[in-house]
Amino acid sequence: MSPSRRAVGGALSVHVAYFVAVSCLGYGLLGMLKVREPGSAPRGIDRFFTAVSAATVSSMSTVEMEVFSNAQLVVLTVLMLLGGEVFISLVGLASKWSKLRRHAIDRSRRVESHGDVALQPATDVENPTSTAEEASRRRPMDADTLRRNAVRALFYVVLAIFLVVHVVGAVAVAAYVLASPGARQTLMAKSLNPWTFAVFTTVSTFSNCGFMPTNENMVVFKRDTPLQLLLVPQVLVGNTLFAPLLAACVWAAAAATRREELVEMARKGGQAAATGYSHLMPARRCWMLVATVAAFVAVQVALVCGMEWGGALQGMSPWEKVVNALFLAVNSRHTGESTVDLSILAPAILVLFVLMMYLPPYTTWFPFEENSNTKDNNAENQGIRLLESTVLSQLSYLTIFVIAICITERRKLKEDPLNFSVLSIIVEVVRQVRLTGFLPEK
Repeated sequence: MSPSRRAVGGALSVHVAYFVAVSCLGYGLLGMLKVREPGSAPRGIDRFFTAVSAATVSSMSTVEMEVFSNAQLVVLTVLMLLGGEVFISLVGLASKWSKLRRHAIDRSRRVESHGDVALQPATDVENPTSTAEEASRRRPMDADTLRRNAVRALFYVVLAIFLVVHVVGAVAVAAYVLASPGARQTLMAKSLNPWTFAVFTTVSTFSNCGFMPTNENMVVFKRDTPLQLLLVPQVLVGNTLFAPLLAACVWAAAAATRREELVEMARKGGQAAATGYSHLMPARRCWMLVATVAAFVAVQVALVCGMEWGGALQGMSPWEKVVNALFLAVNSRHTGESTVDLSILAPAILVLFVLMMYLPPYTTWFPFEENSNTKDNNAENQGIRLLESTVLSQLSYLTIFVIAICITERRKLKEDPLNFSVLSIIVEVVRQVRLTGFLPEK
């Protein structure tokens, strides 16, 4: 087995062992703690399934969330926190930093044993001090030192984002709940502590889990537009816009400190100093990612408002309808919190949501060459790249046709669901594209 495959297999084994251990720990704690009502304790398999769903941030549950006590909700909060992608990447950075530091210490000791250098470099590696920093400013960093410092700096930047988002988000949600009579009354009726609700919701939203401590998810807060607007940024920075936020923070830190490793990361992104951190991208790709996310959200908001203005959004004010549509659009990738019953949405909207759930978080329209450091002024080459980046996959075209047919035939889909269904439309579209003779009718 090659070293690369062995490394991948080892990393996979560590991930599996980590999630199994966290899930089993959560299952045990949920069983030890008392539920809200003694007669409504979930079965063991249901507790284990809920613990696994929280640890893997998949938000699937076979029991109602309101059966869990305040202590059990805290356990689920910790499971979601430990299973979030940002936290897992933070642990990976800490592990890489520790490994690089041990490697540097071992190398310096081997060099010292041959009498080539003095003891000062070893002191710099083991205990970085102001003297070591001054020395590093006087001489250029070697590649290993630059990489180690870059990983360390990146770890602290990601940790700062992680802490600030959770603290500010939880405080903001709690402040709104305590200040809003309607939201506070809703939590009192469900016997939910406002701070438990705020922390649980913030962690679930940022980790893109989608769990809510209420049975109805966010449906009970469909009129609380400020709460939805507080959660929208948390959904975005925990998923599709985490990379642009990280790049902006690295750029700000580089501008403030002028440290060599930060300047290098701000200039080259994830390739800087071989950090290997997939969430760190170059500035150009971050800008295009923001534009792509904005376009996807705009299309979804327009479709939801256009097809459900007098349907699922009926009874709300125009402002509430737009905010609810925005909340649904943002949560389709991939948090899953909802303020309306998804079963009553138009089939065209559901097909679009399925496509959004299928797309990876960092799907980007990027009409430029990767890793290109030179400007290409050839208009023909630029036009070819623009055309290639605009051409969609065959699955995307199939989805577009299915959505278009669902829109044009929405009345028949509602009045005659036996003969007109989304499945029959999908079969017919694929049949026409592939020139297959199969028919959905008997």
